[in-house]
Amino acid sequence: MEDIDLRPLRIAEKKILAEGIWLFELAAPGGGELPPFEAGAHVTVETPSGKRRQYSLCNDPAERHRYVLGIKAERPGRGGSSSLVDETSEDDEIMVSAPDNSFPLREAPDHIFVAGGIGITPIMSMIRHLAARGQTNYRLIYCTRDAASTAFLDDLSAPPFAERVTIHHDGGDPNQAYDFWDLFEKAGKAHVWCCGPAPLMEEVRGVTGHWPQSAIHFEDFATDAGAARADDKPFTVRHAETGETVEIPAGQTILDTLRAAGHKTPSSCESGTCGTCKTVLVSGEADHRDMVLTDEEKQGHIMICVSRALSDELVLKW
Repeated sequence: MEDIDLRPLRIAEKKILAEGIWLFELAAPGGGELPPFEAGAHVTVETPSGKRRQYSLCNDPAERHRYVLGIKAERPGRGGSSSLVDETSEDDEIMVSAPDNSFPLREAPDHIFVAGGIGITPIMSMIRHLAARGQTNYRLIYCTRDAASTAFLDDLSAPPFAERVTIHHDGGDPNQAYDFWDLFEKAGKAHVWCCGPAPLMEEVRGVTGHWPQSAIHFEDFATDAGAARADDKPFTVRHAETGETVEIPAGQTILDTLRAAGHKTPSSCESGTCGTCKTVLVSGEADHRDMVLTDEEKQGHIMICVSRALSDELVLKW
């Protein structure tokens, strides 16, 4: 694993936030202040399964006594979010990193926030920060399947947010997706902040193509991109230099299998979003499931935390 300093934090509160989504409030075991964070920040959590996952902080950064996380239990998953939801209770201690921020809120004349599903978590911190400062120069479009699966529904339906928030339910029907064109047809002075599933981000990226790109900001929330799929199959990886072969089962990642075989392979998020486990791909056809490699990089590299093989064998240098 990448060397990340972790400290024990106590689960002060754990409750269902929405269908399949849990709220975790973390505090220092003996009380007191936690390291500060800025809106948009995340922490790395070591789950009971030993997996490390990154989760956005969704509370007001002014709160120094707690970190609040909204966690979607990915089922089927790879022992990350499901382990955290199923194998912890209030007052348990879990290992958590200091906050880091790859999606910082910047000053702007206006803010347009677009969230999909659990992608609301960093944006909740942002709008709470703005509201606490008395700022009203923002608008939020929040897209979900239905009310039951909408995290923070009560908060967003009440002051100070309700007048600036549009919640759109599509019922799982792509034909009922929110139409962003009217919102983005004319480029304005606002900065746009978008977090959610890849299709939502691609849609926003497409309709803001004529906007200044310095004003458009995206965060790939860490879904369990390597979750088991019905069509997953076992395959072999072979080391390009030593010839060693390792069999990868259908329900296990390349990264986890190599570790079990005694190889120390670097990683961090283990969700295909950070790039730490980028590995040289010498030959074979990869099933790329990450969100960081460019099309050019995919010709010679693979993210072994989530991606698999379409061919029977991949030849790698790890």
